[in-house]
This record gives sequence, C-alpha cells and structure tokens, in this order.
Amino acid sequence: MSLDDLRKKIDELDCQLVKLLNERARVVVDIGKLKTRTDKPVYVPEREKEVFARIAEANDGPLPDKCLMAIWRELMSGSFVLERPLRIGYLGPGGSFSHTAAMLKFGQSVEYEPLADIISIFDEVSKGHCDLGLAPIENTMGGGVIETLDALADSNVKVCAEVLMAIHHNLLGNCALEEVENVYSKPEVFTQCRNWLSATFKEAKTIPVASTAKAAQLAAAEPRAAAIGSSAAAELYGLRIVCEGIEDNANNVTRFLVISKEDAKPSGEDKTAILFSTADKPGALSDVLDVFKRYGINMTNIESRPSRKKQWEYHFFVDILGHKTEKHIREGLEESRKHCLQLSILGSFPRATELL
Repeated sequence: MSLDDLRKKIDELDCQLVKLLNERARVVVDIGKLKTRTDKPVYVPEREKEVFARIAEANDGPLPDKCLMAIWRELMSGSFVLERPLRIGYLGPGGSFSHTAAMLKFGQSVEYEPLADIISIFDEVSKGHCDLGLAPIENTMGGGVIETLDALADSNVKVCAEVLMAIHHNLLGNCALEEVENVYSKPEVFTQCRNWLSATFKEAKTIPVASTAKAAQLAAAEPRAAAIGSSAAAELYGLRIVCEGIEDNANNVTRFLVISKEDAKPSGEDKTAILFSTADKPGALSDVLDVFKRYGINMTNIESRPSRKKQWEYHFFVDILGHKTEKHIREGLEESRKHCLQLSILGSFPRATELL
C-alpha cells in the first residue's frame, strides 16, 4: 500500500474510534444517572484497577501497555465529568509535584483545587468541599511526611488509593549558578538533594517553604534566588532550568495517598493502612507485631509520631498487605486491639504497582 493509502486507512480507523468512544461515553452517562439515584461515589478505585488490568490483558501490541494506560486514564477523566465533575484537592500552588501526581492519576478533565498546606487537603475532603484529596506520605530518600502523618491521626477521612511517582529535582532560576544567594524548596527536597547542595553551594542559604511551587514563585520574584522543583513549575512561573536532575539518588520515588470519605472495596491486590498506639509498658509494640506474625500479616511500612495528647505516647502508622475484609486481616487486627490503647483502620485500597 502507498503512503496515501495507509493514511486513508488510519483516517477510517480514527472515525471508528471516535464512534466507539462516544458509544462508551453514552454508557457512562447512564452509569452516572444510576450512581446519582443510589448515592454511589463517582471514583471507584477497585473498578479503576480492574479496568486497567483488563486493558493490559487484552493488549496484543504493538502499542505498549503504558501508552494504553495513559489513554484510558484520560478516558476515565472525561467519564468523571460526564457522571459528575470531581474536585481534587492537592498541595499547591500549581506546578507542585503534588499537582503533577494528581494530574497523572486523574487526568485533565477534572477540577483541581490548590491548597495552602496538607491539613487543608484533609479538611476540605472532610467538609465535602473536595471529593478527593492527594497528599504525599513518604519518599524513598526522605522517609515519612510528618504533616500527612499528623493529619491522618486527626482526621476522619479514609485512604482510598495510592500513587507512586518518580521525582526528578531541578534547580530553577533566572540567574547564573554562581549568582544564587537564596535557594527555596520544601524541607524534604533539601534532604533529597543534600549532597548536590553541599558540593555546589558554599554560601547560598537554603530556605524551607510549604511547596516546590511556592519556592518557584519566590525565586521568580527575586533576582538572585533559585528554587528546587519540577520542570512543570519552571514553565509555569517563567524560570530556566539551571541544573537538571540534582537529586542525590536517581531512584527517587514519592508515594501519595488519595483520601476520600470512603475507602475502597477489595480489588484482589490491596493494602490496608492502620493507626494504633500502645500502652507505656515493656514489649507493648512487640506484642502487636507478634499478633501480625501469627496471622500472616505482612507489613510494608511503619512510621511513628508523638500523639501530641499525652507525653511519651506514640502513634504507629502501618501499611499491611491485604484488604480489611479478608479473614486473616480482620481477625488479626481484632486480636491486636487487646494490646493497643487504640487501633483505627485508616482505609483499604488497591496497591499501586507501577510508577506514574
């Protein structure tokens, strides 16, 4: 076939695709009406995971799975709008890594609400002003995010999904490297770029701010300032990328939690997030971990934070494999309560297995 013949074939296929996509969209509209009548949530994490698994299974190539996943994420984003527009709260301003993660997860068609701090994300979801919120919980280099851990302890929202995103830091500015006097970014980012910063700057001051996007805003307004942030922030705030990829470890990944008023139903590959505090006695934490061992409960993460209500009392945040409805999880957590001052299930949700 000639080039013109092949292009004509593509045009015909494109028309068929448009018809099929709109046929799919009409079914989505009917689903939206049913959900409205039965008060069902628009975003269903376990259904999302099921759809992606089915698309990957049906894919015989030559398109890679990642390409199809990106297409279907945008399809789902458009579907949300047809059912009922979703509002997603994230740590702003625009151009932050949280903003990027939210868009990679939920696509271009939903509404995004930049919020000043992490506790505000939890508050807006709790009050119903946002349908969902996205907050960073841990980084492979910097560990747990304290503000999110504290918000989980104080809020009544549920964890319904998680997002894994590769993080690449850049030095952003409008001056030469040797002219930089102040460097703005989040405290966790400074930790992730510690070696590069100490080797590059002898006198420049590092100034912590609430987000990498806020850092970019400040750097754009000062002639001898720079920010550490994303390429999206550079484009949004009119900055140059002075140095690219300055993170100390190329395998730098941040895990984000998606929060809602409801957690997710079982997907077949899940995690459950729990919060507990133990009595102030020898071996109290060990007693809980022994229960986990007996019931075959596998922990993937554990963090501790002061309870802020009583001296020397600590909250433990733990992620375990499995859904809270599974027999061994349900019975193991019930027995664990005997060794805890309190134990709360923060949510069960599909396990993220790939980077966005």
